[in-house]
Amino acid sequence: RVSTEDPEMAFCTLANREDLNPEAGSIHHCLYQFTRNEKLTETNKLLCDVCTQRHCGPKNNIKSEKKYVYTNAKKQMLISLAPPVLTLHLKRFQHAGFNLRKVNRHIKFPEVIDLAPFCTAKCKNVAEGNTKVLYSLYGVVEHSGTMRSGHYTAYVKMRTTNNHLSDLVLQGQSPQAVETEPVKGQWFHISDTHVQAVSASKVLSSQAYLLFYERLL
Repeated sequence: RVSTEDPEMAFCTLANREDLNPEAGSIHHCLYQFTRNEKLTETNKLLCDVCTQRHCGPKNNIKSEKKYVYTNAKKQMLISLAPPVLTLHLKRFQHAGFNLRKVNRHIKFPEVIDLAPFCTAKCKNVAEGNTKVLYSLYGVVEHSGTMRSGHYTAYVKMRTTNNHLSDLVLQGQSPQAVETEPVKGQWFHISDTHVQAVSASKVLSSQAYLLFYERLL
C-alpha cells in the first residue's frame, strides 16, 4: 500500500540520524543499516496506480489492456510505535556456499540505547517535543557452539520495578520524566541450574544473540 502522506515527512526521524556516524560492528550500525533509505530502480521499480491511470485512462480499462506503469521510488523502514520492551535479534549465521556458518563476531551494544534516530517524526507513543526514545538493557541471551550444536545461556539484571514501563504496558501512557541512566541493579549469569553474579562489563563483552531493553523515556 502506498502512503499518501507528505513525502518529505515520510522520511523524517525524531532525531537526526546523519549525526550518528555509527561504529562498524555495533548495534547502532546494525540499526542504521536496517533502517537506511533505499532506492527502488530498474527491476525493483514500484507499480504506481496513479501513473498507470494517467497512461491507460479509467480504471475499468487497466485490467483489460494490462498496461502497468512502474516508477522509481524510495523505501525506508522506520519505527512508528516505540514498544514497551525492545527485543533485538541478531542474525548469527551466514551462507558459505551451500552451507550455513555461525557468526561469532562480537557486536558492541550499550546499556542505554536511543531509538529516536530510527523512529518516524510522528512516532505514535512519544510525547510531543521529545527527541529521545531511551531504553535500558535488562537481559541478554548468548549462544555458544556451532550451527549444529551448542548451549544457550542468559544474563539477567535483578532491578527495582520500572514504573514507567508499568504505565506504558498497563495504561498506554508514554514516559514523561527524563531518564538517561540505566536502571540500577545486579547482573547475573544463568546457565542451566548455575547462577553467578557478574559485572556489567562482563555482560557487555558477551556475544549477544538476543538483546532485551525496557523503555525509559
